[in-house]
Amino acid sequence: MAGAVIGATIADYRNQRQEVVEGGRTIYTEPDRIIIRDPGGQEYVRGNDLYRFRYGARDIRTETVGGETRTVVIRPDGSEVITVVGPDGSLLRRIRRDPGGREIVIIDNSYRDPRAVGGFYVDVPPPVVTIPYDRYIVDAQEASPDVIYETMEAPPVQRIDRRYSLDEIRYSPNVRMQMPSIDVNTINFDLGSWTIPPDQAARLQVIADGLNRAIQRNPREVFLIEGHTDATGNDVDNLSLSDRRAQSAAELLTQQFGVPAENLTSQGYGKQYLKEQTDGPSRINRRVTIRRITPLLNGGQASLPPPPPGIAPPR
Repeated sequence: MAGAVIGATIADYRNQRQEVVEGGRTIYTEPDRIIIRDPGGQEYVRGNDLYRFRYGARDIRTETVGGETRTVVIRPDGSEVITVVGPDGSLLRRIRRDPGGREIVIIDNSYRDPRAVGGFYVDVPPPVVTIPYDRYIVDAQEASPDVIYETMEAPPVQRIDRRYSLDEIRYSPNVRMQMPSIDVNTINFDLGSWTIPPDQAARLQVIADGLNRAIQRNPREVFLIEGHTDATGNDVDNLSLSDRRAQSAAELLTQQFGVPAENLTSQGYGKQYLKEQTDGPSRINRRVTIRRITPLLNGGQASLPPPPPGIAPPR
């Protein structure tokens, strides 16, 4: 599990990293994630959200049927979180089932739009942003709790013309940028570290309150936690490190503040999106951001209420 090794550093994982070349792609495998470099030079990291659901679980069951692996995490109140992954370990679906058996599909990553071409990168123009910059990229340190909550429910900055898969959102910056984001600059990380110090953890309270309020209003909300590094170090290390930072924040939000783990997903972006344009060490660049991605997943449709008891949603 990421973060489970106390005092681990990125150097420890670098020493365990294995490298293979398959079909022109270079694949770096760490114990808990993979980093892929495409022939064109694009790099991305793929982690595993499942570890976060184990916290506080009463029981965990896993079965593999027809190449799909279904993991059911049973919580003390009898509710279940069901995660379905494909043969390659990629997420297909995430479902919450309440104690009465009612199911809510939170993420359907198996969906592919007919217009989708090739892999997961979607080549769309940058969005036209007409709202004030400080409401498009919200500074958590300066913003009021009301502004943070409003950002967590804010609509896209322009019309969404189709549904996107989670992977398309993760790996396509201009798709993500259609949604406002919150720069969680109340916490920063030490060089090479993904640990959130206890004195900084409490600063996530306002973020957690906003997330919990939004999820209570619509149990299908999904928020992407994005991890970043500064420009020091090599690209593979930085992707791994940034992904661990995003995971650390997601883990803390659930364990300390009760944000439902299944409504969060995380992704690291290394040094691709520097806030401070410097090649040197920068605490400002070692950060996480949070973005509501529900409208991207559902094609901009109005948030749907949960179905009545006894009626499962369409799958």
